Amino acid sequence: MIMLNKNDSQREKRIRRGRSRIFGTAQRPRLSVFRSGKHIYAQLINDEKGATLVSAADLTLKSGPKSERASAVGKELAEKALKAKIKKVVFDRRGYAYHGRVRMVAEGAREGGLEF
Repeated sequence: MIMLNKNDSQREKRIRRGRSRIFGTAQRPRLSVFRSGKHIYAQLINDEKGATLVSAADLTLKSGPKSERASAVGKELAEKALKAKIKKVVFDRRGYAYHGRVRMVAEGAREGGLEF
């Protein structure tokens, strides 16, 4: 049996609350961020079709602090999105606070040319 601690269940509530207001379309997909203990992942999702349009992760970037790798993930995602002709996105922080690595992904994506 998998036991969730109190913080995990509270984060699940924050995710559901945020997703009730955030919806990605083909013209303006949702930029979803997942933060694990070691890595960070980001993807652009079209919720109308339930499809991932573009994704990036720091799995290939092994050197440097996590915050710098997170910024690089945001820039890589923006570069791929611009190739796919996606300029505007909706940011979904998935229940995480907007600071640290989550903020660095957002700032990297903005530097890469995405508009929130």
